[in-house]
Amino acid sequence: MTWTPHATVAVIVEDQEGRFLVVEETSGGRVVFNQPAGHVEEDEAILDAVKRETLEETGWVVEPEHFLGVYTYKAPANGVTYYRFCYSAKALEQVSEELDTGIIAAHWLLLEDIRGLKDQLRSPLVLECIEDYRNGRRYPLDVIVDAQT
Repeated sequence: MTWTPHATVAVIVEDQEGRFLVVEETSGGRVVFNQPAGHVEEDEAILDAVKRETLEETGWVVEPEHFLGVYTYKAPANGVTYYRFCYSAKALEQVSEELDTGIIAAHWLLLEDIRGLKDQLRSPLVLECIEDYRNGRRYPLDVIVDAQT
C-alpha cells in the first residue's frame, strides 16, 4: 500500500476588531467550522493556493503576510495524514458572495466564540493555528521555497 499524504493550506485572517474569518462547512455529514483551507492543486504555487482557497470559500481577496508553520494531522475518520501549510493574511476586499461547494457560510468570529465551538471545529488544528498566531508565531513568506513560483 502506498502512503499518500495530503498537502493543504489554511489561512488565518484577523480583522481590526479582532475577529477571525472562518468557514462553516459540511464534512463527513457534519456541520463544522474551519479556517479557509483546502488542497494544493498539482503545479500550483502554495501562495496561490492560499489566495485561491480563501477566495473560493469566503469571497474575500487576501494578501498573505506570514508563514506560521507546517501542522500535521491524521484524521481519525479516514486515516488520511494532512500536512497543513498555515499562513496569516490580510483581508483586502470581499468580491463575491458565491461560495465553494460544501461551504455553508463565511463568518467573522471572535476567538472566544471559536473556542466555544469545540467539537464543531473541523480538527484541533483550527484552534491550534489561531493560538499560535495570537502568540506571535510569524515567519517570512520566503521561508518556504516553492519551485512553482
